[in-house]
Amino acid sequence: MNIHVKCFAGCKDVVGRSEQTINVPEDTTVGDAFDQLVNMYPGLSRFRSSLMLAVNTEYANREVVLKDGDELACIPPVSGGHATSDFRFRISN
Repeated sequence: MNIHVKCFAGCKDVVGRSEQTINVPEDTTVGDAFDQLVNMYPGLSRFRSSLMLAVNTEYANREVVLKDGDELACIPPVSGGHATSDFRFRISN
């Protein structure tokens, strides 16, 4: 079956593109699909412990079973921005 993979930030840099379609076996989990991506692009292994994965725009754990046509997003931690002396932020829930 085919899944559509989207890579962001550092993952995109490692893979060399932001989107691709890969073929995976039936009953492949999110974790299995990421392992397949690591086999294809070994540099992704550095994100293994900090990567967020999403299926069809919803965050997913690595045990979720993928279906044909699903979209898997690989979202590594990002940082940046511009700090100023009057920098303020609010945390809300």
